[in-house]
Amino acid sequence: MTGVGVILGTAAYMSPEQARGKPVDKRADIWAFGCVLYEMLAGARAFRGETVSETLAEVMKSEPRWTALPPEMPTALRNIVRRCLEKDPRQRVRDIGDVRIGMQDARAEATTTLPVPVVAGRSRERLAWTAAALLAVVSVVGVAVTLVPRPNPTAPEMRVEITTPATSSPLQFALSPDGRHLVFVASGGGPERLWLRALDKTDAQPMAGTDGAEYPFWSAESRSIGFFASGKLYRIDSTGGPPEVVTNASAGRGGAWNATGTILFTPTPNSPLSRIAASGGEPVAVTRLDPPQQTSHRFPQFLPDGRHFLFYAQGSPNASGIYLGSLDGGEPKRLTAADTAGAYLQPDRLIFVRQGALTVRRLDVARGELTGDPLTMASPVGSTNVNLGGFSVSADGRVAYRAGGNEPTQLTWFDRTGKVLGVAGAPEVDLSLPELSPDGRQVAFERSLQRNLNIWGMDLVHGRLTRLTFDAADRSPVWSPDGTRIAFSSSRKGPQPDLYLKPSTGAAATEELLLQTPNLKRPQDWSRDGRFLLYFELDPKTARDLWVLDMSGRKPRVFVNTPYEERIGQFSPDGRWIAYETNESGEFQVVVQPFPEPSRKWQISTTGGTQPRWRADGMELYFIAPDGKLMAVPVTAPGATFEAGTPVALFPTRIGTPIIKPDYAVSRDGRFLINQTVEEATAMPITLILNWKPR
Repeated sequence: MTGVGVILGTAAYMSPEQARGKPVDKRADIWAFGCVLYEMLAGARAFRGETVSETLAEVMKSEPRWTALPPEMPTALRNIVRRCLEKDPRQRVRDIGDVRIGMQDARAEATTTLPVPVVAGRSRERLAWTAAALLAVVSVVGVAVTLVPRPNPTAPEMRVEITTPATSSPLQFALSPDGRHLVFVASGGGPERLWLRALDKTDAQPMAGTDGAEYPFWSAESRSIGFFASGKLYRIDSTGGPPEVVTNASAGRGGAWNATGTILFTPTPNSPLSRIAASGGEPVAVTRLDPPQQTSHRFPQFLPDGRHFLFYAQGSPNASGIYLGSLDGGEPKRLTAADTAGAYLQPDRLIFVRQGALTVRRLDVARGELTGDPLTMASPVGSTNVNLGGFSVSADGRVAYRAGGNEPTQLTWFDRTGKVLGVAGAPEVDLSLPELSPDGRQVAFERSLQRNLNIWGMDLVHGRLTRLTFDAADRSPVWSPDGTRIAFSSSRKGPQPDLYLKPSTGAAATEELLLQTPNLKRPQDWSRDGRFLLYFELDPKTARDLWVLDMSGRKPRVFVNTPYEERIGQFSPDGRWIAYETNESGEFQVVVQPFPEPSRKWQISTTGGTQPRWRADGMELYFIAPDGKLMAVPVTAPGATFEAGTPVALFPTRIGTPIIKPDYAVSRDGRFLINQTVEEATAMPITLILNWKPR
């Protein structure tokens, strides 16, 4: 922006053509200058609104309140203000030279008008004020005459580092559309939750009621924040107050919120995009998956018109990437292959991560295609295996990014006091959900190699790694009681994972499909007598529910399903009880119910808990507290009753918050194999880029 517009580059001074996204020229500066004249003379802004969107709407459709101008103001000056604020740029004053001539006429008129005697004291004061204002305006014009015809030098690009508290989710952050705030996920010595920082301040504050929050996103007017937690989509006011539930969303994968109050979001890791009113209601699918080519649509971002949107499609190499869609319908169009979802950078750019670099391409929205050569804005920039990029863009063109991504973890052995006894293997970035074999000599886990997620095994005696599965998205290993087979889930036959069984040696010839249903499924545990496989199924209406598969007849039956989340279930060693986590109380707690008939329910944790595991003799239950401590609860189960003691903290961990299975295992001799970050999560700073221009 040039001249006055450089200084006043806010919504209240934007011309109608600027509000429509058209390039800035001299007449946009004339408009901004007219806004300054009006404000000085009327004592109020010409166009006002509580939000950016409301202000722009006023600019587009309303006129200034002309009666607010002083009635004794010179007619020539009144005409100048009106001509500067003509909505049609063709009718507007052409350049500052014309304004200067008009101002000279106004000063001459004021000179002949002001000396006339005035009887009312207030009128005298007002005329004096008008004279002073007029002189001030004339001096401003004198400056503007030298500035407006010649563009100011381009503001220099700046890069500023922003540090955050410790976090295990360093790439989950979002700039507000107005570029004034940053929200991010961090722990800071407590549970992972949202933190908010005003960019004109030096510190950030945690947001109450957001424990366990993931993937925050802003409303278009920068007043509210959406996020996912406890199997639901929430909204919270940026100025505080309790969060409000919008709808169910089991492990949501990103959202976007336009100016009309529509939220576009991904309710599950294996679903298309849905839309819902920010006030709540029934979600409606907006996109449609194309299995087996596409398995998920995620991390949407609205374009400025609030109708078009970007999103990332997971799937086969020729179908995955960034797509452009519209709320008006029609088939989304693939724009490019990429490592992450993309965002819109004003005025006409797509920004995304490819091979660790923050890449920018010109976007032709009308044609739905990218043009020109790619430019690199920053490198390295982080990304995750769920296709989240470590960057965020504000509506005014600011860009924030962060290097790194998923923090490396290490399978570490601990005793009951928290003493480190040793490690298993080397640190890994994408390793999770360890499961010990019945004899304790091997461990199976998920491992991502070149973004291909599979089941791997490690010989704990010799440290050898073995790849056990070879298809895409194989997850959640569970050992058979005799250690000869492994059950797991895979999307190899469609977008929703099914249950499979294969030898623990990794031999593919005898791989077997265990169960195929329309919903996502993940195995949880296998009873010691070998009769039952426990798994959860993700139902669109009731979220995660626990089911049991009878391995003799391969017949599934539900164990517990409610409108709440029931997940991470574990059989007791004698097979008479199942411990699992549920958010029925409003926060996740560990509970126990009898099996096979889930009658009465006993709550084990008292102030929140997840990831239950049993001691080998069934006399103790372990779980992870909200602050990351490993907790132990003595239990007894005489007859049909169950008794639990008081939870006791054993030692602090740096463990994550998985939603599929525990991220630790318990050996028969009472040791704990925990998959935890190598050290306290001290992520790289977030870098804020100001005034970026293509080179």
